[in-house]
Amino acid sequence: MTHVFPRHTKATLPIATRGEGAYIIDAQGKRYLDGSGGAAVSCLGHSDEDVIGAIKDQLDQLAFAHTGFFTSHPAERLADRLIAHAPGTLDRVYFLSGGSEAVETALKMARQYFVEKGEPSRKHFIARRQSYHGNTLGALAAGGNEWRRAKFNPLLIDVSHIAPVHEYRWREDGESAEDYGLRVANELETEIQRLGAENVIAFIAEPVVGATMGAVPPVPGYFKRIREICDQYGILLILDEVMCGMGRTGTLFACEQDEIAPDIVTIAKGLGAGYQPIGATLCTSEIYDAFVQGSGFFQHGHTYIGHPTACAAADAVLTKLTEGGMVARSAAQGEKLDAALRAAFGEHPNIGDIRGRGMFRGLEIVADRATKAPFDPARALHKQIKGAAFEAGLICYPMGGTIDGQRGDHILLAPPFILSDDQIGELIDKLDTAIRSVLG
Repeated sequence: MTHVFPRHTKATLPIATRGEGAYIIDAQGKRYLDGSGGAAVSCLGHSDEDVIGAIKDQLDQLAFAHTGFFTSHPAERLADRLIAHAPGTLDRVYFLSGGSEAVETALKMARQYFVEKGEPSRKHFIARRQSYHGNTLGALAAGGNEWRRAKFNPLLIDVSHIAPVHEYRWREDGESAEDYGLRVANELETEIQRLGAENVIAFIAEPVVGATMGAVPPVPGYFKRIREICDQYGILLILDEVMCGMGRTGTLFACEQDEIAPDIVTIAKGLGAGYQPIGATLCTSEIYDAFVQGSGFFQHGHTYIGHPTACAAADAVLTKLTEGGMVARSAAQGEKLDAALRAAFGEHPNIGDIRGRGMFRGLEIVADRATKAPFDPARALHKQIKGAAFEAGLICYPMGGTIDGQRGDHILLAPPFILSDDQIGELIDKLDTAIRSVLG
């Protein structure tokens, strides 16, 4: 008997009772290798003593102080540390309690920025199909995940969606990766011109697409062209790094590998590594100065923003990611994981693509490698693989609708950066067991 409202009313879940490194242990003593970090959250595993110690120390001093009355040392330290490592001219940090809140904040911040500048006609956002930006209504509207949007479409603001970058699926025969990137990036320019640049607020995108398509990186040059278009037409570039940021792809900020910097970036998940709920929206000094020179007041806020205990935890996490070398470890272990995946599944008749960066990897499942034809969605293959992996003692993140929201299946892997070489082998063995049990 339970009074918890679960994600799925027909699922009976084991009770998690303990975390130990890269493992979660249930009430029956079964150990699960966390091959997806939950949802790309647990980058440091489940029992990091330094982060736990930072939380305990902060609780001994101050658990909570509302930001309408106070700032706090943990919030100030964490903001300083983030900006010290941030790309471009990012200069200010607005703390939240998670990724959806961070994206919602980014959208409102971008809108108010133009209002403060005397450009209230700007009302349109442009995003990409097959994206995911969160579950609050503004973030859901920005996202292009059709099955997540479907029930709530009447409540969503109108956001334009252009093509995603999915080289395996959409690059044409004879087309170079660079030419493909330019072709799809230029759809942004076309859409800005259709709406009128004076009416557009921002373009929002994930540098490496996470849950909706399965660790899909951009092709070379794509984001440089996107940055050029945003600058040319005077619109903001918002990068959603909630899932792919904070070292997940092998650099602290995912966009570093594309050699660009956003006007606004959202982070969460790995920022708190699962130890406390936290997210953040970072903006440039130019955006912040518009508020200072205008009304001075960002018309937004949540009760738990800048939570001292959450900020203390995240500061300890960020210290380990940067000074502690865990971002570099993500890059190194990610290459080992990629090599192991290719060795095990590179010739598998039903694995069409293996992709990703760092400790963020995806496998696209196909019925036919030659044609790239997906399996019948009615089979819900991703659900079968998730269940089989869980039974084998592996947590992974399979999803359906990879191609267009309905067709296609993929497996997303986002294990803790602490994963050892032996545990990479364990992950591969258990994933192989799951795939064989479902596909033969």
